[in-house]
Amino acid sequence: MTAVCVFALAIAGPASAFELFGIKIFEPKADETEDVIGEPQRYSVDFVVSPVAEADDIEDTLKGASTLWQDREKAASGAAGLLAKARGDYRRILAALYAQGRYGGSISILVDGREAADLPPDTELPDPAAVRVAIDPGPLFHFGRTSIVNRAPPPIDPDDEVEAPEHEGFSPGQVARSGVILQAENLSVEAWRQQGHAKAKAIERRVEAAHDTNLIDATLELDPGRRAAYGPVTVQGTQRMEPDFVAYMTDLPLGQEYDPDDIKRANTRLAKLDVFRAQRIEEAEAIGEDGLLPISVIVQERLPRRFGVGASYSTLDGAGFEAYWMHRNLFGRAERLRFDARVAGIGNDAGEGGGFDPGDFTYRLAATFTKPGVYTPDTDFIASLIGVREVLDPYTRTAITAQAGFNHMFSEHLSASLFAYGEHARFDDDFGERTFNMAGFLGGLILDRRDNAANATEGYYIEVLADPFYEFEYGNAALRATVEGRVYYGFLEDDLLVAAARLKLGSLVGSPVDETAPDKLFFAGGGGSVRGYAYRSIGIPSPDGGVAGGRSLIEGSAELRARVTDSIGVVAFADAGYVDSDSFPEFSEDLKIGVGAGLRYITGLGPIRLDLAMPLDPGPDDPDVAFYVGIGQAF
Repeated sequence: MTAVCVFALAIAGPASAFELFGIKIFEPKADETEDVIGEPQRYSVDFVVSPVAEADDIEDTLKGASTLWQDREKAASGAAGLLAKARGDYRRILAALYAQGRYGGSISILVDGREAADLPPDTELPDPAAVRVAIDPGPLFHFGRTSIVNRAPPPIDPDDEVEAPEHEGFSPGQVARSGVILQAENLSVEAWRQQGHAKAKAIERRVEAAHDTNLIDATLELDPGRRAAYGPVTVQGTQRMEPDFVAYMTDLPLGQEYDPDDIKRANTRLAKLDVFRAQRIEEAEAIGEDGLLPISVIVQERLPRRFGVGASYSTLDGAGFEAYWMHRNLFGRAERLRFDARVAGIGNDAGEGGGFDPGDFTYRLAATFTKPGVYTPDTDFIASLIGVREVLDPYTRTAITAQAGFNHMFSEHLSASLFAYGEHARFDDDFGERTFNMAGFLGGLILDRRDNAANATEGYYIEVLADPFYEFEYGNAALRATVEGRVYYGFLEDDLLVAAARLKLGSLVGSPVDETAPDKLFFAGGGGSVRGYAYRSIGIPSPDGGVAGGRSLIEGSAELRARVTDSIGVVAFADAGYVDSDSFPEFSEDLKIGVGAGLRYITGLGPIRLDLAMPLDPGPDDPDVAFYVGIGQAF
């Protein structure tokens, strides 16, 4: 059985409170004094809602809108505080009724047998006071007539399309919820903004209720204003950063037509720099006579230096420790320099000497330099130097690698990268001790249309990687390529049930197995591959009972994810993997399958993942049951 635990700490300044799984760490002890002004006024609440056949959950909705009900276990701040709560509840409950499409309801709030709206603030009340909230929701209203005056024309650019208000329920015959009217207004304004009218606004909202027919007539009138283009971009709050570079990274060229999507991308681009503690982009209140809209960027910088430490443990792989140091603004243009160090495999029983021989540990040292905004605001230059010694069951690798290249974001969903690299590596495996000297290119393309990268419920993800290289010791030119696709589909209301699938294909051509660096060959197995099997334990069986890498790979996974509560989910899954010695699989080996189930704890950072997996055809080094812990879904 495999068990994993992880500890990590990042330090950038003085310690402050943070929250983990609902537990607040380093938080000063709270003042236990109740937030009550004056003499506490206790009360009891009787909450009565007339039966409504059309909406069985309306009572829960109305109770959620009532502070009298929500705070019923707490004392009010005197009689005046209790009456203030009651008077506020008229407005809150009425808004909740409108949100449900009920415009003919009645609300009565009695405090000590008298209507709260009629009581002066200095009324004396018994302790505890008896409160009765009685609500007749009234009938459900539907739209009779809906209209939008000065509606935006259909856009020429498909990227400027906005969901039609009719698709959100703003049409005759639909339930006339107040939120639908507000949403229709927002969508109508946004349709104009997407076509360059930065100051479009709603100037009138007419809602007329016909109580004899239970119908609502709603009319929205818009003022699109003038079409706008970007004016000068000014930057405030910089200390170490160059203001001109910050303005350049917004990519809002002077005179270009206004588009709110540009503003969103500018915010994302600035946040990606990881230099600012806080940032916002403000549009000027008015468009100038020249049609230009000035833009202001207000930022607050982080401390430039940061370091962190972490630890992990697995009964299969032993203990590991890692640390990093980073400077995120070397020369005033968000240039980042990062050093990483890691040691792992401590206490791994697979090693000689009880698993505590330093010669059996895995080591990694790396230095990475990143310069954003090269050639375009969406292009980063990245260079790195990596030294590594990996001790794995199939091989031991000692290598130094240098690489440099570019990463470019074409859009919010499409990115590409291209790197040149050189590597000197020594391997010790079933073929003996061998040296490889390689140079090549590593290119990648990612199309990500998932709704949430850490916990997707719909969409798809495609990644293509190509690695053409030349190996000088044996004189082989080769190409290693992989394609991976993932798809997600949600069922039931709020995607309570999600089906997810993954398929990965890989092939190596141009180099025989015995003349190829083992890390260029394909293996499968482990938490990110075929769960239930040891890491990189699926390959080509060797005569001595070990495993060697192959020249082709097929991996697949299927998951069914169900959300039990807002914070708890369960998963059933099956993974499969196959490695072949040929560049194109001939299926001469057995397909390895692992099955299992998991638990998910949903957090703001993504789900905490706990998986138990069992290999259906375990090898000698595979556990009977494997246990995995991580953040985010398995794929």
